[in-house]
Amino acid sequence: MKNELVVKDNALINASYNLDTTEQRLILLAIVRARELSKNVDANSTLEVHAHHYMKQFNVDKHAAYEGLKNAASNLFERKFSYKGIHEGTQQEKIVKSRWVSKIAYVDSAGIVELTFAPDVIPLITQLEKSFTAYELKQISSLTSKYAIRLYELLIQWRSLGKTPMFELEDFRFKLGLAEGEYAKMANFKARVLDTALTQINELTDIVASYDQHKNGRLISGFSFKFINKQQPKEVTNTKAKKLTDKQIQFFANKLAHYDPFASQKAAVGESYADLEKRLLIELQDAEVIRKYTDVLKELGFEI
Repeated sequence: MKNELVVKDNALINASYNLDTTEQRLILLAIVRARELSKNVDANSTLEVHAHHYMKQFNVDKHAAYEGLKNAASNLFERKFSYKGIHEGTQQEKIVKSRWVSKIAYVDSAGIVELTFAPDVIPLITQLEKSFTAYELKQISSLTSKYAIRLYELLIQWRSLGKTPMFELEDFRFKLGLAEGEYAKMANFKARVLDTALTQINELTDIVASYDQHKNGRLISGFSFKFINKQQPKEVTNTKAKKLTDKQIQFFANKLAHYDPFASQKAAVGESYADLEKRLLIELQDAEVIRKYTDVLKELGFEI
């Protein structure tokens, strides 16, 4: 299976929503499809998600795929999410509420979902000129907890640092999509939400994470996380690195900055495509950096 990337604006990563696992999976497959179509997707575009793709991606049987997509299609039109934006006139923070889809249909005999993303969703999955987060869809394919999928996204946003800031408890609950009063007792929140999600992430994804709890007096006021990648970096060869010409530096800085498997790993938190490209214009003047990035440069056409 090819590496399919989920790429979201960080406003959507940090949004609040309560989708079950199948609904999240449907949204993620549709985001991947929208990304494949790139600039051709707008608020009038109809995207298709097929049961056979769902079966293959999430390792479920035909019956589970058909029933899961049928139920998700039935419920998704009523699902909403909230995210934080900036009011243009005052530059003050605002809370935006939107549906996920403006229309959705299910072809029962063929196991196909047709959906059209709501207008507010489109720029958050296609027009990624500012801060964004990317990860391989396969990393969450085995997660069955809806909270594990959300927590993985919240953590991976900070991949370049390997740690998160403290999430204030109420904001953390907001991002996980918990309703007021849902798992209000801390023991229930940890057992049913946090610890279950973290166990799945550590067992089934490419990172291992842990958390620290922060207190205000005797009460827990928030959580912060640390995590490492399971995969060890490849050993650096001792071959002499080839320097790039000025023209090659400009070419590969642009290519690398817009190559999401690389950018999702190397971009700093909040760094845009343009910011990453500017940084690479400097870094690629160093022969040791060329050596470090040799494999990915080869993928983009660089010849040693």
